[in-house]
Amino acid sequence: MSDVNPPSDAPIPSSSSSTHSSHTPPWTFSCYPGSPCENGVMLYMRNVSNEDLQWFKQFLLNELSAGTMPITWDQVETASWAEVVHLLIERFPGRRAWDVTSNIFAIMKCDKMCVLVRREINAILPTLEPEDLNVGETQVNLEEGESDKIWQYKLNVMEKYFPIRDTMTWPGNQRDFFYQDVHRHEEYFPCLLLPKRPQGRQPKTVVIQGAPGIGKTILAKKVMYEWARNKFYAHKPWCAFYFHCQEVNQTTDQSFSELIEHKWPGSQDLMSKIMSKPDQLLLLLDGFEELTSTLIDRLEDLSEDWRQKLPGSVLLSSLLSKTMLPEATLLIMIRFTSWQTCKPLLKCPSLVTLPGFNTMEKIKYFQMYFGHTEEGDQVLSFAMENTILFSMCRVPVVCWMVCSGLKQQMERGNNLTQACPNATSVFVRYISSLFPTRTENFSRKIHQAQLEGLCHLAADSMWHRKWVLGKEDLEEAKLDQTGVTAFLGMSILRRIAGEEDHYAFTLVIFQEFFAALFYVLCFPQRLKNFHVLNHVNIQRLIASPRGSKSYLSHMGVFLFGFLNEACASAVEQSFRCKVSFGNKRKLLKVIPLLHKCDPPSPCGGVPQLFYCLHEIREEVFVSQALNDYHKVVLRIGNNKEVQVSAFCLKRCRYLQEVELTVTLNFMNVWKLSSSSQPGSEAPESNGLHRWWQDLCSVFATNDKLEVLTMTNSVLGTPFMKALAAALRHPQCKLQKLLLRRVNSTMLNQDLIGVLTGNQHLRYLEIQHVEVESKAVKLLCRALRSPRCHLQCLRLENCLATPRIWTDLGNNLQGNRHLKTLILRKNSLEDCGAYYLSVAQLERLSQSKMLTHLSLAENALKDEGAKHIWNALPHLRCPLQRLVLRKCDLTFNCCQDMISALCKNKTLKSLDLSFNSLKDDGVILLCEALKNPDCTLQILELENCLFTSICCQAMASVLRKNQHLRHLDMSKNAIGVYGILTLCEAFSSQKKREEVIFCNPAWIQVTSFSPTPHPPDFTGKSDCAYPK
Repeated sequence: MSDVNPPSDAPIPSSSSSTHSSHTPPWTFSCYPGSPCENGVMLYMRNVSNEDLQWFKQFLLNELSAGTMPITWDQVETASWAEVVHLLIERFPGRRAWDVTSNIFAIMKCDKMCVLVRREINAILPTLEPEDLNVGETQVNLEEGESDKIWQYKLNVMEKYFPIRDTMTWPGNQRDFFYQDVHRHEEYFPCLLLPKRPQGRQPKTVVIQGAPGIGKTILAKKVMYEWARNKFYAHKPWCAFYFHCQEVNQTTDQSFSELIEHKWPGSQDLMSKIMSKPDQLLLLLDGFEELTSTLIDRLEDLSEDWRQKLPGSVLLSSLLSKTMLPEATLLIMIRFTSWQTCKPLLKCPSLVTLPGFNTMEKIKYFQMYFGHTEEGDQVLSFAMENTILFSMCRVPVVCWMVCSGLKQQMERGNNLTQACPNATSVFVRYISSLFPTRTENFSRKIHQAQLEGLCHLAADSMWHRKWVLGKEDLEEAKLDQTGVTAFLGMSILRRIAGEEDHYAFTLVIFQEFFAALFYVLCFPQRLKNFHVLNHVNIQRLIASPRGSKSYLSHMGVFLFGFLNEACASAVEQSFRCKVSFGNKRKLLKVIPLLHKCDPPSPCGGVPQLFYCLHEIREEVFVSQALNDYHKVVLRIGNNKEVQVSAFCLKRCRYLQEVELTVTLNFMNVWKLSSSSQPGSEAPESNGLHRWWQDLCSVFATNDKLEVLTMTNSVLGTPFMKALAAALRHPQCKLQKLLLRRVNSTMLNQDLIGVLTGNQHLRYLEIQHVEVESKAVKLLCRALRSPRCHLQCLRLENCLATPRIWTDLGNNLQGNRHLKTLILRKNSLEDCGAYYLSVAQLERLSQSKMLTHLSLAENALKDEGAKHIWNALPHLRCPLQRLVLRKCDLTFNCCQDMISALCKNKTLKSLDLSFNSLKDDGVILLCEALKNPDCTLQILELENCLFTSICCQAMASVLRKNQHLRHLDMSKNAIGVYGILTLCEAFSSQKKREEVIFCNPAWIQVTSFSPTPHPPDFTGKSDCAYPK
C-alpha cells in the first residue's frame, strides 16, 4: 500500500508488502454461460485481494461522505467486490463511477488496475446511462417505533429461514442425509445484482433458473436470511419479501398490500411509507411450477394499483411485467420448463443459471457420505465410470439418492456392476426401497393396480408438462385415495400447500421415472399387455430440439434403461411386476424413420438418442438403431459426452462422416480436494483418456468412415496424440480431414504426421486457424515426402506471416500427387510481388499433377495479377482451373490476361467473379475468347459490374467459340436487351446444347446440355469446382 491515510472511522487492515494482488481466484466463473457476471461491468474488481478490497472501501467511504446518504463502515465491511461495484454505480452514475474507481486505484498505486478501468470506460462510454449530478437516494423517514417494527420483521425472517435448507423435499427416512452447499452458487450469491453492460445499470429483474432440486429455493431463502442480517447489499435500504406463487394465487382476490400484511402483520401504517419508495423493494418470487392458473399477458388486463384487489394470476402478472411497482427489484426462481411461460411478461431480464455440483463437489459428497474408506472408493469409482449417473448427481438431492441406493447394495453384499448395470437400475434399487416390503399387508393385486395408476399419472403429466396434479388427474389415472395416501406415506407424492386435493411428485425425477416405467409394465390379463408408445411420443423422447435437451430427456433415458434385460429383471424383482418388451420392438421401427426426417444439426451437442442407446447397453439393439447413421455431428464438452459418443460411434457400422467439436480443453481436468495429495489428478482423468481413445478407435475400426471435420476445438497433448495415432492406424480409411477454427496448437507433429502415415488421405482443409511457422515447416516436410498422397490442400483464411506462404510455395515443387491448391482469403497480397512472381509460380508448376489453383478473396489487384498472367504461359503443370474471385481486379489487367489465355493450352476454367471488369474489360476478354488458340471451356463472370453494352461482343463469342461450354453472367445488369441479344446467339449456334448460360436470378435461360454442371477437371467432385 502507498503511504496514505485511511478514513478515521474505519478499522485498519494488517499490513502487506503487496500493493495489489494479481492472483485470480481458483473459482473464476465469468466465462460460464448463465453466471451473474456475464456481461457485468468492472469484472477486474474480483481480482483485487481481500486486503486491498478493504483499503478500497475505506477510500470509497471518503468519496461518499459528502452525499445525502453517507455510508458507514458497518454497511461495507463485509461487502463483496460485486456489492462494491453496485455501490459505485448507484452513487456515481455514468462515467463518474469509473472516474472514482480510477482515482482510488491511483491513490493505492495500482497502475495496472487504472489501465483496466480506463480501457473499460473507453469501450462502453457511448452506451452508459446519462450522468445525474443530483443523484442521491433517500431513505424512508421512520417515526419512533417504526424502526423497531422493521427490526422485528427481520428477526422473524431470520427465524423462519434458518436453517436455510428444507428437509421436507427430501424423500425417505433421511437417517443418513446431510446437506452440502454448492460452491458456485455461493459465489453467484453476492453477484446477483451486479450492474450489466451496455448501460451499466443494476438489473431490475433477475431470473434464476435451474433444474428441479438444484437449489433455487435455497438460494432465495439465503437472500432473505442474509438480507435480514444486513449481509446482502447492506448499503441498499431494501425491504425484502419472499412469495411462493401459491400465496399469490389464492381463490379469493387480494391486493399486494394484503400480501404484505400477511407477511408482516401490523405493518399497514408503515406500508404507505415503504411503498412511497418502490425502488427499495426487493421481491422474491418462487414456485411457478405449482401455479394452477394461467399468467395474463394482455397489458390492458393488468393493474398498476398495489392497493387494488385482483385475481392471483392478474396480480402476479402485473408484478412480473413491472406494470405494478416498476421500480422494484425482482428475483424470480424458475425451472427451465417455466421460462417460456414467464418470458413474454418480463422486461430486460438478467438470466442466471444454477449449475449445481461440479465434479469436485460430487467427489466430496461421496467421500463425506461414505467416509474415506475402501468401500467409499469403490462406490465413487463405480459412479464415475457411469457418466450419465454421475452427471445426474449435480442435483444435490439426486446425489444423496444415488449414494443411499448404492449403499443399500453394498450393505447387502451385492456386486455393484451386476446389481446396477446402468444408471436407471440405481434408481430402481433406491425408489423400490420406498415401497412396502412383501411381508407387509399389501396385496400383489392392489400393489400392481396402484403402481399402474401412479405410472399413468406420471406419464400423462409429463406429456402435458404438468407438475400440479388435481382430482381430475387422479381420476383419469384411476388412482384412488388409498393409493394417494400410500404414496404420500412413501414420500413419492406430496400435498400442495394451500391447495385442497392437489398433489405433486416429491421430486421431478420420481415423475420422470414412473412415467417411463408406465411403458414397460406388463399386464397379462389384458388383450394388449402393455401401453404402446406412438410415433410422436417416441420422437419427443429422443429428439434434441435445436441442439438443446428436452425436458423429457430423463424420461427417455429411463425408458431405454428399463428395456435393458438386466435392468428389467431388477424392475421385476424390486417392484414385484412383469415387464413387457413390446415398446422395444416399436423403437427399432421408429428410430430409423426419425433420423431420415431429422438430419444432424450443426448446432447440436450429442444427440439425445445417443444417451438413450448408451443406457440400454445392448450391442444388437444399438447397432440396428444406428444402421441409417451415415453422418454424425457432435459437440463434446464433458466426460459424459465423450463416453456416450464413443459407445455409439463404435456401433455405427455404416458411418461415413464425423463432424466433431471439442469445446473442452482436456488438459484442465479437475483436481481432487485437499484430502488428496497436492497436484494429484481427479480419478475421472484416467477414464476420460480411455473414453477418448475409444472414440478415436472408430477411425481405425470402421472402414467406411472417410471424412473427419474438427471445428472450434481445443485438444490437450495426450488427446491429440490419441487422435493422431488412430488416424495413422493401418486400418484407418480416412480420405478427408477438415480443420476449421481449431486451436493452433493442434497443428503439431502428431496431427501433421497423419499426412504421411495415412496412405488413404487425399484432402486436407485448414480454415480460420493461426498457422505458426513451426506448423508450416512440418506441413512442408510432409508434402515433400513420397509417402504423402494428398491431392487437395485447402488453406483458407489462415493467419500467417508472408514468409510462411513463401516457404509453402517453395516446398510444393517436390509433391507428386497434389492436384488442387486453394489459398483463399489468406492476405497473399502482403507477400509482395515475389510470391506471385514467375519464379514462384514456376516452382508451383514443378508439382506435375497440379490442375487447380485458387487465390480467391486475396486483394491481389492488377499489379499482383500481372505476375500471374506473365507466368501462365510458362507453367509446366497441367493447370486446368484458375480461380481469382474477388481479387480487386479491374479493366487494366485484361490486356495481359488476353495474351496469357491465348498462349496457355491447358487452362480450361477461369473464375473472375466479383471483380470490377466492367464493360471495357469484358469486351477485351471477348477478343481473347474469339481467338482459336483460347481453349477455355468455363468462364465465370458473376457480379463483374458490366451491362448490356458488352453483350454484343459476348454474343459474337458464343457464335464463334467452339470450346466454351459454361458461361456465368449472373448478378450483372444486362437487362432485357442483353438477354435477347444472347438468346439470339444461342439459337444460331450449331452446338448450343454444349453451352450453359447462368443469367440473372429473375430470369433463366439455359441450353439442353446433357451436362448440367461444369466438367470435373480434377477427377474429384469435391474439389472440382470450389471457389
